[in-house]
Amino acid sequence: MQRPSGIQDASVGRPVRHGHPMRAFVITGPFEAGVQEVPEPVAAPGEVVVDVQRAGVCGTDVEFYTGEMQYLHEGHASFPIRIGHEWMGTVGAVGEGVDRGWLGRRVTGDTMLGCGACRRCRDGRQHVCAFRTELGIRGGRPGALAERVAVPARFLHALPDAVDDAQGALVEPGGNALRAVRGAALRPGDTVLVLGPGTIGLLVAMFARAAGAAVHLMGRSERSLAFARTLGFDGVWAEDQLPELPWDAVIDASNAPNLPAKALELVEPGKRVVYVGLAGSPSRVDTRALALQDVTAVGVLSASGGLEGTIDAYAAGAVDPRPLIAATIPLEGLAAVLAGDRPAGAGPGPKTHIDVQEGIRA
Repeated sequence: MQRPSGIQDASVGRPVRHGHPMRAFVITGPFEAGVQEVPEPVAAPGEVVVDVQRAGVCGTDVEFYTGEMQYLHEGHASFPIRIGHEWMGTVGAVGEGVDRGWLGRRVTGDTMLGCGACRRCRDGRQHVCAFRTELGIRGGRPGALAERVAVPARFLHALPDAVDDAQGALVEPGGNALRAVRGAALRPGDTVLVLGPGTIGLLVAMFARAAGAAVHLMGRSERSLAFARTLGFDGVWAEDQLPELPWDAVIDASNAPNLPAKALELVEPGKRVVYVGLAGSPSRVDTRALALQDVTAVGVLSASGGLEGTIDAYAAGAVDPRPLIAATIPLEGLAAVLAGDRPAGAGPGPKTHIDVQEGIRA
């Protein structure tokens, strides 16, 4: 068989095995998913193939499993889909034009893969490129809940030794949280309220605390509130218990359609609301209240632009996301998690991690 152009052989990485199967998690339709054997990726020009060590499970993955994910209804994604966008691994092969120095490096990468040529990409807004693919989400780009994943090299971020595998697979959600905190323009001593103590909300709270703010969270489920209280924030509240404090910023990291308006109601005049959570149905904000209170509203899509800062914060110990991990399970256990089962022996945190190589080592 002729080797396709740009695919590297053993001289620049792992030997290419044409059509060799690998394990990948595939969603074939609503509530239909499992591990399948699929052809392993090859390193096309400008790309690398990463041997995935660890990957996280996100609410977006659950929405694909249930069929509710908006991209399915807008034509940006279709079944079958290979999910996974929170990941870390080791570069095992490089394609034509890629620096061989990437080989053997521990890496993570961006989810939003802009075209690189349009006006948005050229001025640093590649995460909102109209022509982007999204790893494991949009445009048919296979995701990282698989033994290996192909990624354009320009979207890689190296992981230092000070960032372990668990932290590495939490860089992507951390980048979303860091961008939300940057959007809040916090100053040391500010008081910030985070709505929604899920993975992103807790990471937002951690980054806000690292920025010197007094941090409070508001949520609904007693289990999530109880866990948030173990992390040492200034206050964790149910809505009916929330104290009347001057909130210098309110960051909505929830999926509740009523909370974007609540954020605007709570924030101090002249301050900021940040929207990083997404509801499954439209949420309404009265722009008259926004204008009359001179409030700045900031929307955050993706970790792009926040990945390096997140890696630095993890490496320095300013933020440690690892308490959020409830369980680390093999790829074969993922379907049950997406269906709502909690892994046996899981801790109280909101995040499940997949040890992608566990089945191989066994």
